[in-house]
Amino acid sequence: MNYQQSIEYLEKEIGFASCPGLERIMQLMKKLGNPEKKLKVIHIAGTNGKGSAAAMLSSVLQEAGYRTACYTSPHLDSYNERFLINGQEISDDSFAAIMSKTKVAWEQLVAEGKDAPTLFEVVTAAAYLYFAEEDVDIAIMEVGLGGKYDATNIIETPILSIIMSISMDHTDFLGNSIELIASEKAGIIKKNCPVVLYSQEEIVYNIVKNRAYTLDAPLFCTEDAEIKISSQALDGTIFDVKSTEFSYRNLFLPLLGKHQIQNCVTILAACEVLKKYGLFLDQSHIHQGIAKTFWAGRMEICKKAPLVVLDGAHNTDGIRRLAENVKIYFENKKITLILGVLGDKEYEKMAELILPFAYQVVLTEPHSERKLDAEKLAQVVLRKDLPFYIEPEIENAYQKALKITDENEVILCCGSLYMIGTLRSYILSIE
Repeated sequence: MNYQQSIEYLEKEIGFASCPGLERIMQLMKKLGNPEKKLKVIHIAGTNGKGSAAAMLSSVLQEAGYRTACYTSPHLDSYNERFLINGQEISDDSFAAIMSKTKVAWEQLVAEGKDAPTLFEVVTAAAYLYFAEEDVDIAIMEVGLGGKYDATNIIETPILSIIMSISMDHTDFLGNSIELIASEKAGIIKKNCPVVLYSQEEIVYNIVKNRAYTLDAPLFCTEDAEIKISSQALDGTIFDVKSTEFSYRNLFLPLLGKHQIQNCVTILAACEVLKKYGLFLDQSHIHQGIAKTFWAGRMEICKKAPLVVLDGAHNTDGIRRLAENVKIYFENKKITLILGVLGDKEYEKMAELILPFAYQVVLTEPHSERKLDAEKLAQVVLRKDLPFYIEPEIENAYQKALKITDENEVILCCGSLYMIGTLRSYILSIE
């Protein structure tokens, strides 16, 4: 297969159906020779912050000289983004080659009458195979959905598990309570393997703690970290942090948002644990790695005059954090909001959180079968007595926002990663 044939195989032959369980991915990995067993894996779960954490830790490890792979999802523009080695995306030719090998194994399973692996399982298997063939030192694997039954969760002994912020999301798959969701996320914890936990509410902390205790997994938390922010501006944040395990001064974090500081503190804790378990990381590696971190589509500035900010906030917790950041960075600015959401999200709650900060709104629709019709979203906006415009096509929504926004004001885009991906590609193509 060439690259385009690989995409058609994934999206047309396999399709986008999702089904929990590990049996299919385990059978697929066996057909491929279990390449995951050759890798040293850091496994990251959580509702929000997984991608940022993976980007920060990957940057630090690269700075320390480790050949570092990073697997994340979903992508914003192309599947290549999901397969990174030292920050470089997999080439189209390499993607086609690795997907061709995976397809052979997939077809063998189907021919044997076994359940066909899903798209995410096939892509995850391809990532494990690619990273093993490339002989990386460390592979950072981000959970796709949940944890316990996620396709990435076939690693028996990760060198470290990291659990980021946990909140309500994907309730149709993970359960309709924070306890059930936390239990699913805690499913990545393995016997005798260390775990770093983002500072959580007590009910979540206790669930993770009990799971770790049951499996004799050393648990490390960041509750005692004292943070002092020196500067917080659109070019980044400078802060000090001190805990019982580590202390850093004048850390520069280019990722914008108050929540990214806590994400960073969690990764600092992860670095301390990795040092305890044999990795060589000094403070210069960590300082420089954090300072060089980039994570597309998360409080990302894509244009100035007007300032255009893309944020992948796509659930209630993410939108709540975005609203907090609007207060920090855009106080007294008129904000044109470009909003497009998926119909299976808590879109009314999301709108309630972000609409108070908008001067006017352009409603659009993500490129997804799960999209919420812009006309239906307009019914929520009507309650706020805000000027709004309906432009279902994302490119038209952006052009409309440009026309109605003064050069010294802000266009803020959020609601769906699908929308952000399309919008980002379009903006970069015309700027």
